[in-house]
Amino acid sequence: MPFTTFMPQALDAARAAADRGEVPVGAVIVAANGQVLAVAGNETRADNDPTAHAEILAIRRACALIGSERLTGCTLWVTLEPCPMCAAAIAHARIARLCYGASDPKSGGIETGPRLYTHANLHHSPEVIPGLEEEACGDILRDFFKNKRLQLDK
Repeated sequence: MPFTTFMPQALDAARAAADRGEVPVGAVIVAANGQVLAVAGNETRADNDPTAHAEILAIRRACALIGSERLTGCTLWVTLEPCPMCAAAIAHARIARLCYGASDPKSGGIETGPRLYTHANLHHSPEVIPGLEEEACGDILRDFFKNKRLQLDK
């Protein structure tokens, strides 16, 4: 099967999150056959839930859809490098491949911070493809926080 990117859908979910006042991160989970199982954007503020990151919500929705706690063979597309919490959830869900856009030097768990998938005692590590549409993914975040700072200055 040829490589198909689902980052445009993740970017759309990130923009929708920004429109709701959430930190603009979007995630898409795709089955091995190319079927989109779940799309989510951050909902931490709307749900008053610090775990309502886009990745966690997409994992929950995809698992509910297929009726399993394992997403074997699936790919997760996300606009920002997952934090350690999300990285662990990705491993526990047995997601096969993680594709993400912008790196997160402050809170990331893959390339920065604890680099979770380098630990020998982790039961599962997905294939990781970083930097996809990195500029577009980073721009959404930079613009969001720039606008927040401008609002504070008023």
